[in-house]
Amino acid sequence: MPNTTADQPRFPLARRAAVSFAGVVALTGLAGAYTPSFAYAEPPAPADRAAAAQPAADFSDCPALPAGVDPARWRCEVHTAAPRLTVGKVTVALAPITMTHAEGPLPDGANGQVWGAMHSAPTAVPGGVSGTTQGERARRPRLAIQPEYGGRSDFYTGQFSLRFRLMSPRLPQGCTIGAGAPVDFRMKRSGPSQWISTNPPLIRFSAYDDTFAAPAAEDCGPMAGPLNRRLGLPAPSGNLMTYDATYTFRTYDQLPAR
Repeated sequence: MPNTTADQPRFPLARRAAVSFAGVVALTGLAGAYTPSFAYAEPPAPADRAAAAQPAADFSDCPALPAGVDPARWRCEVHTAAPRLTVGKVTVALAPITMTHAEGPLPDGANGQVWGAMHSAPTAVPGGVSGTTQGERARRPRLAIQPEYGGRSDFYTGQFSLRFRLMSPRLPQGCTIGAGAPVDFRMKRSGPSQWISTNPPLIRFSAYDDTFAAPAAEDCGPMAGPLNRRLGLPAPSGNLMTYDATYTFRTYDQLPAR
């Protein structure tokens, strides 16, 4: 089942107005200049037809706004992506993740952000806990990985953090890469963003980080040592996150009243 990291007691999320994950589109620099005028440099003529095939965005996770701000100048963004992750010896195409955040000007004119929620699902890790080959499948214990919001980020600079929960019948529930200190990312844009549709707004972008360090898995019980050797953790270098995503938005004056 999808997981909402905002609801997990182990890693509580602070909804704050100045610093939050804001969905990795929180990478304002990654999504372009993050203004419609930037995207309209090349108006997408037939792209609205492509958007019609996209499922309707769910804005139910839009967070409450800070006091005193103008709802018409604040946007709730819903961002969907399926990242590909290499940490240590493991490479996996993660299940799709959806993130929701709000951003806009604060009463003093500063840029504000408020975190909403992140939803994700587990992805099977090839080789399971032991790392055996496909031919040994009947004897290998299952292993899955699930990204969770790490609790800190800066939307405007492209910095954010994640934890990666490891799931297996042989592992305790809290077994996590980055349990104590999350994995910190500094995403870089792979190319220009692209407007797929203007009505409704739908923007595509790609980003990557190949400089982050991956810590050892923690809280894994007696399996911690063998598991980290199997995963090649900790891995101070040689890691990679690639990120192909789309996002849409509405201003708060366009959202249904709660």
